[in-house]
Amino acid sequence: MTITCDRISAKASPQATFLKLGNGITLVHQDMPASAVVSVDVWVKAGATSDPTNCLGMAHFLEHMIFKGTEAIATGEFDLVIESEGGISNAATSLDYAHYNFTVAANRLAIALPYLAQMLLEAKIDEQELEQERLVVLEELRQAIDNPDWVAYQHLMETAYDDHVYSRSVLGSESVVSKITATQMREYHQTYYRPENMTVAITGSVTREEAIKIVDAAFTRNTFSRNIPKNVLSYGSNGTITNQNLPSPTMRRDTISLPMVQHSRLHMAWMGASVANLEDAIQLELVTMILTEGRSARLVRELLEESGLVQDIAGSFALQQESALFTIFAYLDAENLELVEHKIIQQVQDLHNQPIAEAELNKAKRSLCNQFIFALESPSQLANFLGYHSLLGCEELCRDWSNAYCEIIRKVQPIDLQHLVKKYLSLENYIVTCVVPD
Repeated sequence: MTITCDRISAKASPQATFLKLGNGITLVHQDMPASAVVSVDVWVKAGATSDPTNCLGMAHFLEHMIFKGTEAIATGEFDLVIESEGGISNAATSLDYAHYNFTVAANRLAIALPYLAQMLLEAKIDEQELEQERLVVLEELRQAIDNPDWVAYQHLMETAYDDHVYSRSVLGSESVVSKITATQMREYHQTYYRPENMTVAITGSVTREEAIKIVDAAFTRNTFSRNIPKNVLSYGSNGTITNQNLPSPTMRRDTISLPMVQHSRLHMAWMGASVANLEDAIQLELVTMILTEGRSARLVRELLEESGLVQDIAGSFALQQESALFTIFAYLDAENLELVEHKIIQQVQDLHNQPIAEAELNKAKRSLCNQFIFALESPSQLANFLGYHSLLGCEELCRDWSNAYCEIIRKVQPIDLQHLVKKYLSLENYIVTCVVPD
């Protein structure tokens, strides 16, 4: 069976372009001539894993402060520019990165990008603005703590990753965020928000030459100092803490009682592949498809459609710099927790014991490739994919994105999938976090 990505290939040039510009920026460009817009996604290697140990939550707090402007750009001015051009913008912080994106009409790129570049490189971080925004960040943290799904997921991460930096909450804690100073944030910003630490993904109706010219100008015309303060971080000048070893996989089970939940939650997790094992990571997405995607998926069919033991069930695996979690999540009644966990392990054991049938595997391949195709139809979606995977170092995957992903999926055979499941989804060593009503 042949699986292709002809639909997206027809909308764009065959391959993305990777360039390292003179100002240090990594540019990933994909021309989409049929599009009327251009999307920009700027990725910075400055996520929660880069937070100083005494300032956890810094990366997320700084993401908010970036939009407070510079000496030359007023607070809210960037948003006004984007909105006046009919565009949209957004930003997010995660463990490995922070990223900032916008979409505008193709002929307005040269107007919008300099604003974002200037804010990223020359953020003012005014003390009064910081105190006002601190209230917003703290409220976001309090809302997360009131969300049982967030609490369960964060507990799962802390249990799985132990002392590793991936156990950190991106939002930090109220006690620490309340004490972060403007001086600390400026030093952190100067350390990480440098052109050589950024990847700019541009997709849409803009040529390679235009993209180079606009990005080079936007990220060069500033007075940003590239001198790195020596006293910023409490854990070494390379921005990483000394203990980076992932915990050894062992069975760990916790139950959390929360007063605001009606249905219990079951989270199960295994330590999956990292970007260093890219093919394994992409193929783990195929396992997610087989177990939890669609009404005919094994766990959906058994636990939701046939027995009604759960109200909902889903799976997830998302590539990270280091080993990411393969997770299965279910809403269910508390009395079914043990039985549902047992049935999930039974399905995993079935994948251990015998190769999957060709027909079921081929259906999952088609579904996953179609999902990939639909997820990258717009310039903004493609910019997100190219920027993130470029940041992780997946240059070959990004360069030939319209074929490379599906090619990895296409070549998987039943025996390969069986070996993959045995390698990552242990029947004895996994993490369980249950949330039950108090």
